Amino acid sequence: MVRFRPGGGALASLSADVTPRSPRRTGSADIVPSMQIRTTTTARPRADKARMVADVVRRQINDGDLAGTLDEAGLIEDFTVSRNTVRDALSILRDEGLIERSPRVGTHVVSRKLDHGLDSLLGLQETFVPHGDVRNVVRIATVVAPPRAVARKLRLAPGEDAVYVERLRYLDDEPLSLDITYLVPDLGAPLIGEDLQHHDIFALLEEISGARLGRAAVTVEAAAADPHSAAQLEIASGAPILLLERLTHLESGDRPVDLEYIRMRSDRVSLRSTAHRSRRNETR
Repeated sequence: MVRFRPGGGALASLSADVTPRSPRRTGSADIVPSMQIRTTTTARPRADKARMVADVVRRQINDGDLAGTLDEAGLIEDFTVSRNTVRDALSILRDEGLIERSPRVGTHVVSRKLDHGLDSLLGLQETFVPHGDVRNVVRIATVVAPPRAVARKLRLAPGEDAVYVERLRYLDDEPLSLDITYLVPDLGAPLIGEDLQHHDIFALLEEISGARLGRAAVTVEAAAADPHSAAQLEIASGAPILLLERLTHLESGDRPVDLEYIRMRSDRVSLRSTAHRSRRNETR
């Protein structure tokens, strides 16, 4: 077996002519053949190693495992890379707003992303209540004729209206997301009169319907912030954001009632989920 350190200066790779040795027989048992592996070494570009260091350190910062002052010498030893590689990695994290670097002061963690779990069906307020005050600026709340694609997903009858709500959502004084929500009219119309500034729509839907929300189909993709969204979220135009589509159903009858398009700041929020491998995918 070939082993190498992740940050080492050489990368071990398998050549094309990997050939098994002939099996040996001992008594009635066959010995599993070993393999002769020819290796080659190629120099890894410094940028590759810096990216690898940045990926690990970024996750440590966001998990809360690294805080305060970062020890550059410790990172050099931990990743077995040069000082310049570590400095390149820290420059990446500085540009992402996670750390600050100052002469004679050193490198300090100044920010970390908030985890938004995808395993539980929670509103933003329910998710981030331990981190501060979540409030909403309601930009629009009205009845609209929905686009055909929206009507189809909400299973609306031909010509049936939907309720449209647009909110800019803050954690304390910092905008986190710009949310567009389409609601079925029988639940959305009474919701317009509720306190949308201080409450999640999920909680209000359960209160109005008298039923629990059951499941949601969620799609996540990366997007560049358009100038209008960027201005609302107080980020640069073209900055990367997370774009979520979420279709939420009531538990009883599996009825779709809430379709959201959410633009979320990727510099402040990371999405986390736990995946389980199903038995049908196991090799036999």
